[in-house]
Amino acid sequence: MTIEERLKNMERELGCQKRRNRWLLTAILLLVGGLVATGVFKTTVNSAQAQVPGAVKEVRANKFVIEDKNGTVRAEMGVSQFGPALFLYDENDKSRAMLGISPLGPGLTLYDEKGMARAGLGVAKAGPWLSLWDENIKSRAAMSVDKDGPIMMLLDEKGKVIWSAIK
Repeated sequence: MTIEERLKNMERELGCQKRRNRWLLTAILLLVGGLVATGVFKTTVNSAQAQVPGAVKEVRANKFVIEDKNGTVRAEMGVSQFGPALFLYDENDKSRAMLGISPLGPGLTLYDEKGMARAGLGVAKAGPWLSLWDENIKSRAAMSVDKDGPIMMLLDEKGKVIWSAIK
C-alpha cells in the first residue's frame, strides 16, 4: 500500500470519527436536556389562568397538569427554559415518556419502569437520530443521518464502538 493510499484511508477514518463524535455529542446533549427538563417540570408549580367572557375560547397557562381520579399526576405539559414539553407518567408517578422541543431540536424520550431514560428519537441540526440506552443510561445502539450519510453503531458498556456502519 502506498503512502497516498494510507493517507486517504486515514483521512476517511478521521472523517468517520468526526461524524461519530458529532452524533454522540448531540445525543448526550439531548439526553441531558431531557433529564434536566424532567427535573424542572417536577419542581415547578404554576397555576393556570383563563379568561372566561362567556364561552372559553382560549386558555393560557404556563403549565397544565392532568390527574387521574385518585389525584395521581399522569401528564404535564408546559414550557421550561429548554422549550415546550409533554411528560407522561405511569400509575407509580414515574416518567415514562417525554416529547419536547429544545434548542437542539424536537425529541422523544422513553423511560423504563424505574423512570430511567432508555430510548431517544430526535431531529438535531445535523440530522435525525435514534439511540438506545442501557440501565446506566449509556448509549448501546445508535443511528443517525447527517449530511455525509447514515451512521449506525453498537457500543459496549464502556462506550467503545464494537460495530459500526458508515456510508
